[in-house]
Amino acid sequence: MSFGDPNNPYGQQPPQGPYGQQAPQGPYGQQPPVPPQGQPGYGYPQQPPQQQPYGYPQQPPYGQPGMPGMGMPTGYASWGARLCALLIDGLIVGLVPGILYGIAVGITASSVNKVSTCAYDDYQCRADAASAGPPAIVFVLIALAGLAAMAAGIFMLVKEGNTGQTVGKKAMSIRLVREDTGQPLGFGMAFVRRLAHFLDSIACYIGWLWPLWDDKAQTFADKAVGSVVVKTQ
Repeated sequence: MSFGDPNNPYGQQPPQGPYGQQAPQGPYGQQPPVPPQGQPGYGYPQQPPQQQPYGYPQQPPYGQPGMPGMGMPTGYASWGARLCALLIDGLIVGLVPGILYGIAVGITASSVNKVSTCAYDDYQCRADAASAGPPAIVFVLIALAGLAAMAAGIFMLVKEGNTGQTVGKKAMSIRLVREDTGQPLGFGMAFVRRLAHFLDSIACYIGWLWPLWDDKAQTFADKAVGSVVVKTQ
């Protein structure tokens, strides 16, 4: 019997671990706490993560969590919602250019009417009024209208590519996303989709009506670039 070890005054043999290793002891020779039931201790084999059984409903690819400012999708957008969004966007894009074009047309019409102020037999007055043409301000207004329409169209395209929503789509609670990932298309693919709309128009505009009976409510342009329009509410 040995009294040299203060932690083992009676000379007890410490418990052995697996493979003859000495099990760790706590202070004063106490045994370490046993891990709670169902939770493996340190060094125990870990259980592999459980996988969902085959056929378990998976989360749809579009509308994944963590997309700031975007609601979760509740299905494909209806044709009526897409049409209303298109009309709203067209109104916003064409509002300022339409006003400028209207002013230019009014100025042109007033300059043409100068011919009527000439006497019937005053051929020189009529010739001068006809050859004068519209004032230079008319061409300036037309150029400004074209630039305004281009700037508004690019703005809508950037918004649609980066967030999936134009002003009209946001107002109608719908969003354009990739079919496989649920993420926005990006500016490049959104521009390609805009060009691909000619496919919707060449066959008597049937492509624009295709979402009425398509399973994924896609136009021909959507099928060409792999995009879908989904509801966010």
